[in-house]
Amino acid sequence: MTSLKVKAIPDGMHSITPHIICAGASDAIEFYKKAFNAIEVMRLPGPDGKLMHACVQIGDSQLMLAEENPQWGAFGPKTLKGSPITIHLQIENADETMAQAVAAGAKITMPIADMFWGDRYGQVEDPFGHRWSIATHTRDVTPEEMQADMAKMGC
Repeated sequence: MTSLKVKAIPDGMHSITPHIICAGASDAIEFYKKAFNAIEVMRLPGPDGKLMHACVQIGDSQLMLAEENPQWGAFGPKTLKGSPITIHLQIENADETMAQAVAAGAKITMPIADMFWGDRYGQVEDPFGHRWSIATHTRDVTPEEMQADMAKMGC
């Protein structure tokens, strides 16, 4: 019998990986492909055909998702009427990605703009109720510069 060493953290995984619930998880996968160039890694349909578990790769990170299932206490943000969670997407071109997400069906909740912390940043809500922040780092800013710029904004 061959003994293979199993990696505690498989390739493509990071220490923290979002695992989201979607009403219409299969449709969510297709949306993430169009909006964020996601690559489907795997899907595990249940006996009823709904997704019990799936995983997509976006950039260098993975996103796990499952179908909403009330009997498991698994509810998506639309059923819950919102979510306190925002998934942050740090990418090369925030403007391009924001436009791509909107073209795929996302709703802008914060228009993209240059921010005091040095990012070009905006937010969208996907058709499944999940909020995404989209950012490209454009300049390095010291903590003192951030504080000064925040004060100018009245924060």
